Amino acid sequence: MGKKRSGGGLTGSQQAAKFLGVSVLSGVVLAGMAIPAAGALGLAAKGTVEGFDEIPANLKTPPLSQRTTILDAEGGLIATIYSRDRQVVPLTAISPYMQKAIVAIEDSRFYEHGAVDLKGILRAVNRNAQEGGAAQGASTLTQQYVKNVFVEEAGDDETKVREAQEKSLGRKIRELKYSIQVEEELGKKKILENYLNITYFGQQAYGIESAAQRYFSKPAKDLTLEESAMLAGVVQSPSRYDPVNDTQEATKRRNIVLQRMADTKDVSQAEADAAKAKPLTLKVTKPKNGCITAVKGAGFFCDYVRNSFLTDAAFGKTREERAKVWNQGGLTVRTTLDPQSQDAANESIKDHVYQDDAIATAVTLVQPGTGRVLAMGQSKPYGFGKNETQINYSVDKRMGGSNFGFQVGSTFKPFIAAAALEKGMPPTKVYQAPNKMDYPSPISRCDGSQYINTSREEAENETEDEVGPYALRTAMEKSINTYFVEMISEIGLCPVSEMAQKLGVVPASGAKLADGPAIALGAEEMSPLTMANAYATFANRGVYCTPVAIESITDAHGKALSVPKSKCERAMSQNTADTINTLLRGVVDSGTGERAGLSDRDSAGKTGTTDSRYNAWFVGYTSNMSGAVWVGSGGAKKITMENIVIGGKPFDKVFGGGLPGPIWKDAVSGALSGRESSNFTTVGIPEPNVPSGGPRGTKPSTNPSKPGKPGGDGKPGGRPGGQTAAGANGATGGGDPQPPFPPISIDPNIGGVVGGRDNQ
Repeated sequence: MGKKRSGGGLTGSQQAAKFLGVSVLSGVVLAGMAIPAAGALGLAAKGTVEGFDEIPANLKTPPLSQRTTILDAEGGLIATIYSRDRQVVPLTAISPYMQKAIVAIEDSRFYEHGAVDLKGILRAVNRNAQEGGAAQGASTLTQQYVKNVFVEEAGDDETKVREAQEKSLGRKIRELKYSIQVEEELGKKKILENYLNITYFGQQAYGIESAAQRYFSKPAKDLTLEESAMLAGVVQSPSRYDPVNDTQEATKRRNIVLQRMADTKDVSQAEADAAKAKPLTLKVTKPKNGCITAVKGAGFFCDYVRNSFLTDAAFGKTREERAKVWNQGGLTVRTTLDPQSQDAANESIKDHVYQDDAIATAVTLVQPGTGRVLAMGQSKPYGFGKNETQINYSVDKRMGGSNFGFQVGSTFKPFIAAAALEKGMPPTKVYQAPNKMDYPSPISRCDGSQYINTSREEAENETEDEVGPYALRTAMEKSINTYFVEMISEIGLCPVSEMAQKLGVVPASGAKLADGPAIALGAEEMSPLTMANAYATFANRGVYCTPVAIESITDAHGKALSVPKSKCERAMSQNTADTINTLLRGVVDSGTGERAGLSDRDSAGKTGTTDSRYNAWFVGYTSNMSGAVWVGSGGAKKITMENIVIGGKPFDKVFGGGLPGPIWKDAVSGALSGRESSNFTTVGIPEPNVPSGGPRGTKPSTNPSKPGKPGGDGKPGGRPGGQTAAGANGATGGGDPQPPFPPISIDPNIGGVVGGRDNQ
C-alpha cells in the first residue's frame, strides 16, 4: 500500500482505487451504504475508473444560510430573520464534549480512515445480512457532510432536496468522489467544524450554536457532557429524538451516545454512568424568526426594511438575486429607526386608538434633510391573529402596503399652493371661493390636452357659511375647497403634477397621478410615508430627500455592503418653502389643526378629512421631524367615522384636526422630548383688504349638512368667512417665537362639533 497521509487514511488515489475494487465485488458497497441490492448490477457495470473519473471533482460548497440581524439606529435588536436559523462558529467555540460525542456516535473511526471506512462497510454488510435488510449504513462523517452540502444547496426547493437525499447509486458515487476531494483539501478538524455547523438538530435549529441556544439557552462552547450527548443523538432522527416532544426517546438516545463515548474511551465509564443518571434538563428558547417577532412594535418597519432590500438594484440586478442574498442571511442590518421616536409613536397610538377598534391608525415619522425613517407604527399589530394584519398601512403597495393607499383630503392643498407660488403667484392672492361651484373648465394638462367638465361635477366647501372671497392665508387655515379649485383653474394641472412628482407624491397603488381638478380636494390615495416625506421638504426649505431605512449592512464575514443613500434635490425655492411654512404654521396656530400645535417649538401642518369621513389625516412637521397620521378603515369595508367610539371615546364626527392631530402632537412631542428644534424661517404675508364673505357666486346647496366632502376638514378655526385680521403681517426671520398671526377669537357655533365634545 502507498504511504498514508497525515491525519490517517489513504491518499485520494488509493481511496478511489479501493472504492472501485470493492464496488465491482458482489455489491458490498451497496449493502454497506444501505442501497437496495437491485442496484448492484448498475454499479458493476459502471464501476470503472473511467466512469468514476468522469464525475467532477470540484465540490462547490455554498455559503451556509444564517440568521440576519436587524438593528435600530442605536444598535438595539429589532428582529432576527432567517430561512434557516444558523450561527456559524469555529471549532474552538464548540465544547470538546460535543466534538467527541458526534464523532463517537456517527463515525467513531473518523480520525483513522479517509473518505470511505472499509471496515465500517464490512461491519454494515454483516449486520444487514444478519437482520435481513438495510438496517445499518456506513457513511462516514465526511460523506454525511457532503450530503448536507447538497441539501443546503437545494435550499427550499423540495424536488432538489429529495434528489440530494435519495438512496440512489449515482448520488452515492458522486458523494464518495466529493468526499475524497474534501478529505484531501480540508483535513479532519475543518470537516468536523463544517459538519457541526451545517447539520440539522431539529426545532428549526441548523448548526450546533443555534441548537445549543434552542435547547439549552447557552452557547455551544458551554455544553456539558450530557447536553452534548443529547444533541449528538438528535442528529440521526431530529423528529424521533426530539427532546421537546418526546423526553423518553431523547433520553434513551442520549444514553446510547454516552455509552458509545465510554466504549471509545472518550470518557470513562464512571463519567458516562453519572451523566446517564441525570434527568434531561432543557431550557428551551423558542424560535424567533421574522418581523412578527420585532420589538417596539416595529414589525411593519422591519417588513419595510426587507422590502427596501428586495426592491433596490444596489443589492442585485434582479429581485431573484436580491432574494437569494437576503435568504442566505448572515447580514447585520443597521437601520434608521430611532428608539425614542418609535416608542413615542407607539404610546400615542395606544392612547388614542385601540387594537380592537373598528378603525385603525398609522403613524410615520421621518427626518427632514436626510430622508431617514425614524418611526413607523399602527394600531393593528403585525401578525396573523384577530385584529392583526400584515398590511403595512404606512407604505405603498409595492412595499407591502394596501392595494391603493388612502385618500388624503386637504393635506394635498399645500402642494397646489407650492406649485402656484413657484409660478409666481403672490401669497396674497384672492379668489371668490364660493361655497359651491362647478369645476372650472377647460383646464390645461401636461400633455397638451384639456380637462372638460362635461358632467357638471361640483366642488363644495365643508360648511354652508364658508363663503368667499378669501386670500391664501385664510383659505389654507380654514381649508377652503373652492379656493384651491380656482387656483388650479388658473395655473393649470401640469404645475401641480410636476410639483407632486418633485415631492415624491405618487399614488400608493403605483398608478399615475390623476390629472383632474379633483386632486385639489385630495381624492388621490397616498401612503403616510409618502405624505410625511413630502412635507419634510417644506421643513428642509425646499429640498426633497428620498426616504431611506437602511443605514449600513455587513455580511457574515464582517464586510460592509454598499448601501444606497438618500438622494436630495431642490423641489422649490427657499422662499416658496418658507411661505408654505408660514401658511401651515398658521394652520396649527389658529386654523383647523390648532389641536395639533406644539407649545414648546415651531410646528406646522395640515388637516385632511375625506368624503363620508372614511379617512382623516394630519400631516405636520417641525424643523427636524416630519410626520403623517392617518385614521380610517384599513380593510375592504369602508367605515364612516360618525357616531363612533375610538380609543374608548365617543366621536360624533372625526375630523383631521380632532383625532389625527392630537395623535401627531403626542407622538412628535415624545419623539422630540429633550431634543432641540430650530425655528422656521417665515415670511411676511400681509392680509389683503378682502370684503366680508357673502353669497356672491354661490349656488344653493341641495344638502347643506352633507358631512365630510373630499378635502373638507370640518374642524372650526381660523377666521369665519372672509373676515380679515388687520395688521396681521406674520413673523419674519427664524427667531420670532410668536405666532406669525395674532390669535382670532372663534365663534364656537361655527363649523360643527369635534370628537362629539370639543370643537377646539
